Amino acid sequence: MENRLAADLNHILDHTRDLWNELRGGHLFITGGTGFFGCWLVESFLWANDRLKLNSHLTILTRSPNSFLDKVPHLARHEAVTLLQGDIRTFDFPSGTFSHVIHAASESSLNLNETQLIEMLDTILGGTRHTLEFAVQARTKKFLFISSGAVYGRQSPDVKFLSERDLAEWHLPDRMDFASIYREGKRLSEMECIVFAQTNSLEIEIARCFAFVGPYLPLDAQFAVGNFIRDGLGGGPIHIKGNGTPFRSYLYAADLAIWLWVILFRGQSCQPYNTGSDQAINIADLAKKVAILFEPSPRIEISNTTPPGQKVERYIPSIQRAQTELGLLTWIGLDEGIKRTINWHQRNQER
Repeated sequence: MENRLAADLNHILDHTRDLWNELRGGHLFITGGTGFFGCWLVESFLWANDRLKLNSHLTILTRSPNSFLDKVPHLARHEAVTLLQGDIRTFDFPSGTFSHVIHAASESSLNLNETQLIEMLDTILGGTRHTLEFAVQARTKKFLFISSGAVYGRQSPDVKFLSERDLAEWHLPDRMDFASIYREGKRLSEMECIVFAQTNSLEIEIARCFAFVGPYLPLDAQFAVGNFIRDGLGGGPIHIKGNGTPFRSYLYAADLAIWLWVILFRGQSCQPYNTGSDQAINIADLAKKVAILFEPSPRIEISNTTPPGQKVERYIPSIQRAQTELGLLTWIGLDEGIKRTINWHQRNQER
């Protein structure tokens, strides 16, 4: 059966072809393999594995193998894939050696009460620690931790780009909500990684991820671009929950996959790399970019107005380290990325 992501997967392979020998005959373990990041990592791994005849194997940890099978049967049924059922905090360690581990499991829901927030923190910290312990037992050579730009806290309106060298002071949050608990969980998880790297023969790469667009991105979560695409697919209107002024930047998912593989294979251990685009766009203009790709273009509704004198919020990474050290670029622009995402969802609706 034709893979609808073939062009993107060939793009990923073109920019990573020389790296895959490191995994030849190896065994890769992925947590979070059923999510947005995970699906792209699995897709691109299997694409390379088949075409380069790597003879590598992939084990995916998932709470629900049946759900993964329903979502992406072509991945779940691949002969190089084994699905391991379990909780990220308590899964039974599979036997054998795993040359590479990618810890991509994460929590994404904003609608959490206080008890669930504590559970989320325990999942982030306990899951990271448990996966690190597994990697040590499995004699893993390289471990990729998918962190978040959230570790920086709120970006000052006067700071144009968030740099790995300018991390905000690590302090306790002044309130218990998703953003602050998630931020502290990711920060402490990075520290767990550094401790394990220093006390074991384990090379750990860290990708601090920002915002993205592409197939597999949930349309009903807290991602503005996904919500706008969902509204457009439904005929509109496209609804902006805030005032439309915050600035964000978006890296297309195929480029994201390239970045993650390059960071895993070539990144410096315990050296975090901002992962994303540095091309800022405000939310209102983002909604317009989405709207014009539909015919007819849906109207745009903005919930709130901007109070006079309010500074504009920003969440934009500096990607100089990734560019300088690893040669990473943005190959697929935002307009094309949104277009490909819409086309993928439209084709899925036709199935």
